[in-house]
Amino acid sequence: MVRDPVMLMLVADDPEMRSELAARLDGRRDCVVAAEAASVDDLAALATAAEPDVIVWDLGEDPDGALARLADAQSLGLPIVAIAEDDHDGVRALAAGAVGLLPPEVDADRLVLGARAVLGGLLALDPALAGIGVAPTDSGDDPPIESLTRRELEVLRLVAEGLGNRSIAERLGITEHTAKFHVHTILGKLGTQPRTEAVVRAARLGLIAI
Repeated sequence: MVRDPVMLMLVADDPEMRSELAARLDGRRDCVVAAEAASVDDLAALATAAEPDVIVWDLGEDPDGALARLADAQSLGLPIVAIAEDDHDGVRALAAGAVGLLPPEVDADRLVLGARAVLGGLLALDPALAGIGVAPTDSGDDPPIESLTRRELEVLRLVAEGLGNRSIAERLGITEHTAKFHVHTILGKLGTQPRTEAVVRAARLGLIAI
């Protein structure tokens, strides 16, 4: 169940960005900034003390370093919404384990909406990032794809959650070999290779919820 208000931990190496994000959220009843930190701080200790629901992580001016630390933060077991300048860093953030992408100029409403989405188990992608929404899904820019079966859609949603083949198999009660087969078929139908690229295209096509 999503808590109300949602408890957020803001992570940004730039103190001005941390303050700006906190200021955007100040006074809202649907969220609380439980902690603010730089990526080099002891995030585990802060998370234990503040008990946030979601981490909002600004990649800042050093996305390479931030992404390495973001990947390490998966051990905290908290959903992470990354704030990225462009879709290149956005896709890298998804590969590192983020389950949400927002642009630096995101307003408070969309930030809270994104936090609630990932807390509910969804992938939250802002249209400004990861190639989502740059054109309507019926614009014809994307080549047609072969329809996904109901089972393939279930697998795709789990891929979007960042699960590997073994975890997908356990969740659906199938063998790991079958899960791997479904993933391979999905990638083929979507015309992609990396899983993150498949998630991005599937979201753009409206196959999974944003």
